[in-house]
Amino acid sequence: MTTDLSRSFLRSGKVRDLYAVDDARLLLVASDRISAFDVVLPTPIPDKGRVLTGISRFWFAETERAGIVRNHLLGVDPTTLPAPFSTAREELRGRVMICRRARVLPVEVIVRGYVSGTGWKDYLRSGAICGIRLPAGLRESERLPEPIFTPSTKAEQGHDQNISYDEVAGLIGGEMAARLRDIALALYRFGADRAAGSGIILADTKFEFGVLEDDEPILIDEVMTPDSSRFWDAATYEPGHAQASYDKQFVRDWLEAQSWDKTYPGPALPPDVVAGTRARYVEAFERITGTSFDRYLAGDVLEPEGR
Repeated sequence: MTTDLSRSFLRSGKVRDLYAVDDARLLLVASDRISAFDVVLPTPIPDKGRVLTGISRFWFAETERAGIVRNHLLGVDPTTLPAPFSTAREELRGRVMICRRARVLPVEVIVRGYVSGTGWKDYLRSGAICGIRLPAGLRESERLPEPIFTPSTKAEQGHDQNISYDEVAGLIGGEMAARLRDIALALYRFGADRAAGSGIILADTKFEFGVLEDDEPILIDEVMTPDSSRFWDAATYEPGHAQASYDKQFVRDWLEAQSWDKTYPGPALPPDVVAGTRARYVEAFERITGTSFDRYLAGDVLEPEGR
């Protein structure tokens, strides 16, 4: 980012930068940074931020149209904002969301339809995930009888920790916990059904919620992207082992083969790993949204081809 937005800057995450527009609005900018093992790597993935923003925009529109939950998205065109945002169109195009302000709830809302990742580790250890007892004999990556609500802490540093539903209720209140659980399960089912139509399995996903002044929960941050979800290709899905994902798989595989102790700063990525990772993100974008990524870059459109 070369345009000086520093006077409006609020904070940075591993991928996104947050800016204050005014008392009612925020600007969320998705960078091309990529992290692995909780370390932001020195090599960006070109257009990664645009992929994440485009997929989130698609899901925000679809889930609100379906009447599941409102969200924080107000607009996507930086030229509608005051300077210096309005003069940074080329830098910001395709990677920004103009958002309403909300009080962020301090939990990661995770829904799992398959047993994988940290959920698989918990299952092997205890036969349960977040206190939810599961059938015996499940294989890694196997589909669960029903999607389950498996929240976690929202850690400022280090790894999030899985917590029980009762712990969530203790953090945000029983009524709000029940509302988030019901909304999250509805969002997952909607997303899984839509992804299945594109030959993609939504194994699990993470949501974040905020609360408006009237205590209405709204969906915030990103939605069902390769960074917040496990997407698997249905054509190659085979339970019993880990599955290749539409996310940082190429990066993680390459890093595991390096003599790196998984602490900052991390090694620079070679061109073939960068290209392979970008291709995987772009493929996820195109299969989920039904439109070409080049078309999105050309005009921010998110309508499937032929409409």
